[in-house]
Amino acid sequence: PLGRFVSTYGWRAYALPVLLVITVVVAVDAFRHTGDADTGLPGFGRLSEHTAPPSGIIGGAPKGDGRYAADLPTGAVPPGGVYADSGAGTWHVVPGTTAQIGTGTQHVFTYTVEIENGVDTTGLGGDPAIGQMVDATLANPKSWTHDPRFALRRVDTGNPDFRISLTSRDTTRKSCGFEIPVDSSCYNADLGRVVLSEVRWVRGALAFQGDVGSYRQYQINHEVGHAIGYHEHQPCEIDGELAPVMMQQTFGTKNNDIAKLDPEGVVPMDGKTCRFNPWPYPRA
Repeated sequence: PLGRFVSTYGWRAYALPVLLVITVVVAVDAFRHTGDADTGLPGFGRLSEHTAPPSGIIGGAPKGDGRYAADLPTGAVPPGGVYADSGAGTWHVVPGTTAQIGTGTQHVFTYTVEIENGVDTTGLGGDPAIGQMVDATLANPKSWTHDPRFALRRVDTGNPDFRISLTSRDTTRKSCGFEIPVDSSCYNADLGRVVLSEVRWVRGALAFQGDVGSYRQYQINHEVGHAIGYHEHQPCEIDGELAPVMMQQTFGTKNNDIAKLDPEGVVPMDGKTCRFNPWPYPRA
């Protein structure tokens, strides 16, 4: 029977099983990267191909064009501790390494933890505490290495894949762009830096309702997400559920608030509101 099937359908007999496998792979990938309405789990968008190194600022604030309000209540910096307005524009590596976290079947990303010179971390527990927070966040099963394609390993010498860098307000604005009056972090691929705004590290964001620790986890996961290939921002997908980690939660967890900032962007003015969420896999 198999011989008759092949002789009847020719090359199509071989193509059909391949197409079936491709369909299954695409379906699994789509499920992995989009929200699930049945479970309320958020997605985090499409993984960019690693065929060529990325360039430019990834994940910065929208470009200003004069149509934005002078202030956005949900994007304002909350009251809180002291931060550095300016730094030296250079960084020092925080000593420390880790074992590999994750299986990394496709890529093992190395990273350093760095502090801009001129940023005083004494009130934050010192430089080692910043490194410990980064390491603990990325080693959590709810972070990116839950995906077996990825692994992460901290180094403190050589040329890492990216440098996770706590950075003063002015240097962050220079590194990430600042055309609208809202402080944010970014991944600057030209610098190879995950630029973490110290203002936000100290003060958090209004959408996180005073939970600065969760905001720092979000800040790390969101910007590292850009560095490992999730370049696109995401909207609130399921009203009332957890926000996607690649949503710009620094600006708010309501689609309408973010759409006001970037009317031409990916977030629709549809009235959906999510709950803040620091994790790619919040229920891992």
